[in-house]
Amino acid sequence: QVQLAESGGGLVQAGDSLRLTCTASGRTMKAGSMAWFRQGPGKEREFVASIPEEGGTTYYADSVKGRFTISRDYAKDTLTLQMKRLKPEDTAVYYCAGSRTIYRQSQLASRDQSYAYWGQGTQVTVSS
Repeated sequence: QVQLAESGGGLVQAGDSLRLTCTASGRTMKAGSMAWFRQGPGKEREFVASIPEEGGTTYYADSVKGRFTISRDYAKDTLTLQMKRLKPEDTAVYYCAGSRTIYRQSQLASRDQSYAYWGQGTQVTVSS
């Protein structure tokens, strides 16, 4: 069984940066795609970014493109999300998601149904 645990959330001001990390335990997540999703207050969960493998083609939601960077470290079996120039609308619970399948098409990589493994989430709050 795989457990995913997010860390790095917190309260920041608009324009600040934050780095989220997702650590896998139990079984490795190296065999499949991983992604970040988020759920803002009163909103549905939405796709943020995905990566099929270490150094692979990444996909981003338009709202975060150019500000967020997703990456993987196979040696540490971690997934990170570097967030820059944060905005109040980035306020949400951020979730790490993993799959046993590698998705190379953005339509599949951005669907939450594509991922079987989920972390508990970490809160990111951006004040104006």
